[in-house]
Amino acid sequence: MDITNVRAQLAVAASAVTLPGASLVCTGYMPDGVTTPCFFIADYTIEYDKAMNRALDHIDFTARVLVGRADDLAGQALLDAMLSGSGPASLKVALEAARGAPGTPALNGYAHDFRVTRVQGLRLYEHNGVQYLGAEISILVIGDGSA
Repeated sequence: MDITNVRAQLAVAASAVTLPGASLVCTGYMPDGVTTPCFFIADYTIEYDKAMNRALDHIDFTARVLVGRADDLAGQALLDAMLSGSGPASLKVALEAARGAPGTPALNGYAHDFRVTRVQGLRLYEHNGVQYLGAEISILVIGDGSA
């Protein structure tokens, strides 16, 4: 799998989220500075050789979503909406829309398939010396190990 393009396609998919009165800033890489609300790929682990001859790898991406703390209740409500399993602000819905039709490659052809598997770590995150409210989203991507 081409990790750079998978990261980019995940960020493009996340940008389809519709937020009330705000735009979600999305990037495939951890930014130096954060403009909230923000979605980015923070980390990943790779399981190689899930099938013989480099036919299949699994990459478990950890995305982070951060919101501002100027109004703690509004930030938590915004985060709740983005972590929901449904609705126009749902990151799960926006991301999984990039799976494509059944039988077609996902993420513009850069993966066989993927799915959002869980949300974890709902807490304060420090990023470049500033604290934000946030959470981590796990995304399992399955694709050709030799590509």
